[in-house]
Amino acid sequence: MNSYLLIRKVLLTIIGGALTLLGLIFIVLPGPSVLFLLPGLYLLSLEYEQAKVWLKKVQKMMTKTSRWIDKKIRQRKHSY
Repeated sequence: MNSYLLIRKVLLTIIGGALTLLGLIFIVLPGPSVLFLLPGLYLLSLEYEQAKVWLKKVQKMMTKTSRWIDKKIRQRKHSY
């Protein structure tokens, strides 16, 4: 393995892992979890297949949640 590829993989793993960990921490504590979780999973998905699976899961959950919120907002507007 080329030393450039090894350095790239190590840096992506460290930065992506740190961002993902911060995102997970901010799910429990108040903070911008999505702003850390998504970029972290994206960086990890460049090197690891399992991170791609989790990134897709998170994207699907966010899509479902945003549709639910949109529905609630539309219902609230119509109730006035």
